[in-house]
Amino acid sequence: MIRRGFTTGGRTVLALERASVLFDGIFSTPRLQHPECVAIGPDGYVWAGSENGQILRIAPDGAGIQEFATIGGFTLGLAFDGREALYTCELHSAAVYRIDLRDHTVRRFTPPGILVPNYPVVDGARNRLLVSDSHASGAAGPGIWAYDLATGSGGLWCGEAFEFANGMALSADGGYLFVCETFARRVRRIAIGPDGAAGPAEPFATDLPGLPDGIALDDRGQLFIGCYEPSRLLRVPPSGGAAEVYVEDPTAHLLAHPTNIAFDGSALFTANLGRWHITRIASDTTGRRLVDQVREARR
Repeated sequence: MIRRGFTTGGRTVLALERASVLFDGIFSTPRLQHPECVAIGPDGYVWAGSENGQILRIAPDGAGIQEFATIGGFTLGLAFDGREALYTCELHSAAVYRIDLRDHTVRRFTPPGILVPNYPVVDGARNRLLVSDSHASGAAGPGIWAYDLATGSGGLWCGEAFEFANGMALSADGGYLFVCETFARRVRRIAIGPDGAAGPAEPFATDLPGLPDGIALDDRGQLFIGCYEPSRLLRVPPSGGAAEVYVEDPTAHLLAHPTNIAFDGSALFTANLGRWHITRIASDTTGRRLVDQVREARR
């Protein structure tokens, strides 16, 4: 079947039967409404953001959901700095917010300047937060911002133009930042210098068979990509290059326009912007929780 220029329904690495609904929030209290983001917290819960700005935590077995905080607007990416705080991008106010994990307090973290903060990554070794700026749909622009975790001060870190910079992932050694470029249908890789400065944003995976939104690395350095159109996940080898279709749903029902993705061991979780649930995939690989990597890097 052909949909918007992409071929679907062909060979995939994993059968769709390896995917299941972890939690369906269409009728839950609180509701899980069109989640864009998903992350594994230090408590082992699956955290997600709802379209009305709620920050929600879902039991690892999918048995229940709780509201942790609310920021209003529309919640985009999530990142934990260890056991102290959660950072989330919010579309309406064009800001990143810091949520204290101990007392649930919420405060604006970033000053004005960034246009469309989309996805945050904690660079624990350098005690900073990297944030993609999607700039504007249909108009390429910079770039990636960096903010000091202690003070919130910062500015543009990588000024290269991206065609809608979106999800990001930091390599295990902290030497590279991978960035989804949605409307260019590619992922670029930025080398991080010894002084923390950005190198050139070089192509890593191009001509992707889908519109990339979120990415995650497994323990072998393979890059997994969530595509919100068509509803599929891709996999790229550690050396970069051509992507293969890892798993897909031609009906956009179980995988319903997946956006951000997150590993917890052999489980790979996807947010589904098109529906009201989080999907769990029994993968054929393993990936560490990002929050564990951040804690080790900050020691």
